[in-house]
Amino acid sequence: MKYKGYVEKSQQGSAIAQHFSKVSDNVAEVDVAPNTSDYRNGKKVIAITQKKGSAFSRCASQSDKYICCNVYVLPSVSNCPYDCSYCFLQNYLTDTTTSVVADTAALLADVKKRAAEEPWRFFRFGTWELGDSLALEPETHASAELVVAVQSMKNCLLELKTKSAHVDSLLGLDHGRRVVIAWSLNPQAVITAEELKTAPLQARLEAIKKVADDGYLVAIHFDPMILHEDWEAGYEQLIEQLFQMVSPKQVAWISIGSLRFNPEMKKSMEHNFPKSRMTSAEMVLGDDGKMRYIKPLRTAMYKHLYQLIRHHGGNEPYVYLCMERWDMWKKVFGASPESAEHLDFLMTESLYRRFPGLVHQAPDRESYESSKV
Repeated sequence: MKYKGYVEKSQQGSAIAQHFSKVSDNVAEVDVAPNTSDYRNGKKVIAITQKKGSAFSRCASQSDKYICCNVYVLPSVSNCPYDCSYCFLQNYLTDTTTSVVADTAALLADVKKRAAEEPWRFFRFGTWELGDSLALEPETHASAELVVAVQSMKNCLLELKTKSAHVDSLLGLDHGRRVVIAWSLNPQAVITAEELKTAPLQARLEAIKKVADDGYLVAIHFDPMILHEDWEAGYEQLIEQLFQMVSPKQVAWISIGSLRFNPEMKKSMEHNFPKSRMTSAEMVLGDDGKMRYIKPLRTAMYKHLYQLIRHHGGNEPYVYLCMERWDMWKKVFGASPESAEHLDFLMTESLYRRFPGLVHQAPDRESYESSKV
């Protein structure tokens, strides 16, 4: 895809800006990158920008009504060249220019400051909250720069989440096992119909194998699960394909969640994707103000996928539900964490037990619980 490019003058000497200018032939140098208000036009622009404000915080999806994994986010990218019909960005961003923060050192200074405040904690953080971590990697090499920079941060783990297959810039880097490369996966029928311009399933699976062979840990997000014709068979085939490509011993965690969106986003989805059937399913409004599939359907979908994961992947990967209630956890797994802090501890304990040397010290549940904000 051809992009119109902008590089802010303050970032022109950065490695990210230099790489972008080298591979792109339509780049302008500006004091401040212009704003774009049109969702689709914003996808045709890439701006290389400076960091603005504090950049490290807890996931914005946290809710007292649902269990969150307590992941942190580092919004180094905003907007995305892909065109998923269910993407919340179409109803969220006010400035839709696709942007990449180039001053990596300034970004990570926020992470280091927060990590130093609780040196006992193991921080999981990702760059995917407002965009795809690797979609722009061929143009920027921004994630490769982060990989090299975080490998010495002993109580942090960076997650790069993507629907792309852009991993070549990450291969051969000294990642120190401080980086998890994660994929959002769905059956190819869903990718074709709803995840437009993203990498095909086979390309994603081959990319998973590449990074696993290079020593990275991987993570998988079946989120959102999408109701579609023959969904049971579709997810069964997907799980079989996944574990043919990667050993469960290299999968750090797997999340499961289902389609959800704010009621006001329904109009945007139907306007932007008139051929999509995403909004036609029977749904209910949750306490967090988001529409979801009705509970019996979500329960059936989660149970089916979880059983497939355990059948093909054994007990190795840690599996959790994303933004679901305690009762749903009990229906699917037979038990639930007692809090978001407890889930944070359980995930850290799994990493500590399964990957010796990854977590800098044995996690203490009392410390995690006492840190509740």
